[in-house]
Amino acid sequence: MTFDSFLLLILAPVVAVLAGLLAWRIRRQRRRAIMLWSPALAVMNPGRAGPWLIGLATLLAGIGAAGPRYGTEETEMEGRALNLAIGVDISRSMLAEDVAPNRLQRSIGGARRVVQDARGDRLALLAFAGKSYILTPLTLDDAAVALQLDALDPEVASEGGTELAAVLTQGRELLGAAAEGGSRVLVIFTDGETHGPLEESIAAAKALRADGVTLVLVAEGDTLPARIPIRDERGALTGYKTDSDGSTVRTVRRDDVLRQVADAAGGILVGADSPDQEGAVRQVLAGLERSATRERRRQDLTPRGWILALAATLLLGAQGLLRRGPALAGLLLAAGLTSPLRAQRPSAGDRLLREGDTAAAAVAFAREAARRPGADTAIFNAGTAAIARQDFTSAKKWLTLASRSLDPDLRFRALYNLGLVALLESRRDTTKRRELEEEAAQSFRDALLLQPRSPETKWNLELVQDRAPPPSGGGGATPPTPQPQAQANPRPRGGSALSQSEAEQILNSVERTERDVRAEQARRRRVAQSAAGKDW
Repeated sequence: MTFDSFLLLILAPVVAVLAGLLAWRIRRQRRRAIMLWSPALAVMNPGRAGPWLIGLATLLAGIGAAGPRYGTEETEMEGRALNLAIGVDISRSMLAEDVAPNRLQRSIGGARRVVQDARGDRLALLAFAGKSYILTPLTLDDAAVALQLDALDPEVASEGGTELAAVLTQGRELLGAAAEGGSRVLVIFTDGETHGPLEESIAAAKALRADGVTLVLVAEGDTLPARIPIRDERGALTGYKTDSDGSTVRTVRRDDVLRQVADAAGGILVGADSPDQEGAVRQVLAGLERSATRERRRQDLTPRGWILALAATLLLGAQGLLRRGPALAGLLLAAGLTSPLRAQRPSAGDRLLREGDTAAAAVAFAREAARRPGADTAIFNAGTAAIARQDFTSAKKWLTLASRSLDPDLRFRALYNLGLVALLESRRDTTKRRELEEEAAQSFRDALLLQPRSPETKWNLELVQDRAPPPSGGGGATPPTPQPQAQANPRPRGGSALSQSEAEQILNSVERTERDVRAEQARRRRVAQSAAGKDW
């Protein structure tokens, strides 16, 4: 087994521990809040497995993000395909710039288009100079062929010169060994300037014809003599190619050689003056017979991160189902899918309250609360409407029941309104004012236990403790909504950034290192001169 990123693998346990500790802290804070108004509920729903499940899920997700790979995977590819070998001349004469940008780049671009047009065919790539080299065997993986095309350069060849017979012979052997059926085609991009005997190239071409291989020659360059430029690792021109006598080498496209070889093989010559050389090659390939092919592709170290991601998702789902809220939501959803859903209608009390009839709304809320003892919202509404009617006895009754709700927000509002009722009563009954003010203060204290940051509750509690007049807005039935001030959270800053001069120094160092590596590669790949003394 291996991983794409060992850094993520090392960080996965650390992040998992932090996630588990954070989940444990949140659970602890939630239990403390529950204990303030219902200790029994905290015992009923401990939720001890939640932090462990979250930590384990985070660990699995972190390992999956590290990109684990193991095992092998085989896929079988089928199609109707040709057996197509592409040969590219990489001798130094192909560096001549009589076509833009030069003969070699023009050939690589044409070969790339042939590869794109031949998707689904079995492709092979050969490069030749003084010798011929198989860069990719016959395969359905056109991406591998395209990758090798991008790396073609005269320095790849270990022997200089141009031997057209070598690529013809090796192409015939490669296509002859194809296990699958279908037509066999050899497409060669070259300027035709071969240094070997022409008779050998003609004999190799005749052998191609005898084996049933279709030869397509694509001519590159111009018939006018052109010099071969020599450039350094930066691409700057340093001079032109010279022979052993010191004379400047001039190269031309040899149409006569290419025509004789094409005729001997019974093949096709695509001239350099053709407006669409690749289109002509595509027409030739389209007219050939294709047969069914089948190839098994094996991929080693298959990515397996999805397995850990799926396991992490299942653990998070299990953690959610172990909690009461998500479990009830799932049951309600299942019940809703199996039974018709009905729209929720406003209660009679809500409708009367919107119409401004507070007395009738209080009666309606009281009836609903009496009919549904467990409806905390209805009980609270009945008490709130009773405040609007100045019926403080009924308001205390309903609000006291609402203050026992399991909903913290509803419990807070009920306690706040209880304190408000006591304050309003203290204005009426002066004989019991101090007792009622103490009752109001106690209600506000209980409310602050649930929402310690409520500014209205703090204000009213201070007024009661200072024996000040009742707070403004005390006649309202519903306490004003707290409006806490928002605090700006500046975005955290990362580590110190590199200055421009430091960044330029690093880039220059990398560039110098790259130039040194290229120079060393060029030195090691120095082309040995052929027997004829020609290395272009």
